[in-house]
Amino acid sequence: MTIPTPYTIRRLASADIDLARDLLAVFGQAFEDEPTYTQAQPDRQYLAKLLGSETIAVLIAQQDEDVVGGLVAYELQKLEQRRSEMYIYDLAVVRAHRRRGIATGLINEVRSIASRCGAHVVFVQADLGDDPAIELYTKLGIREDVLHFDIAAT
Repeated sequence: MTIPTPYTIRRLASADIDLARDLLAVFGQAFEDEPTYTQAQPDRQYLAKLLGSETIAVLIAQQDEDVVGGLVAYELQKLEQRRSEMYIYDLAVVRAHRRRGIATGLINEVRSIASRCGAHVVFVQADLGDDPAIELYTKLGIREDVLHFDIAAT
């Protein structure tokens, strides 16, 4: 998908490991959590497997050769009906490139992917206080106020 010049959006494939690592650096910077996204990255074989999966969509926005934003979404197969949902887990745009339609372009591309794979909805969470994200998601979808709990694995 192409968005307003000079940005392009594309889905990464198994050979795009270096671009995936560039995206992880963008996430680390944008979320102010560089250790999580850069210090314990998986090996190339693991990343290639993920990037080649049909149930994970890793999208990047580029300006020339630079990754300036991206999104990671997971297709979740449902038990109650033969359908799935797409969950946007990470979405970020480099600060200097925000408010230029990149995040909307990324979301629209994952919407297209969701449609092609038969997903009936795309959903995303936003943290309270992240007003730009809440504004964007409200513009594109229907807001549901829910509680989120992290339960430790045993």
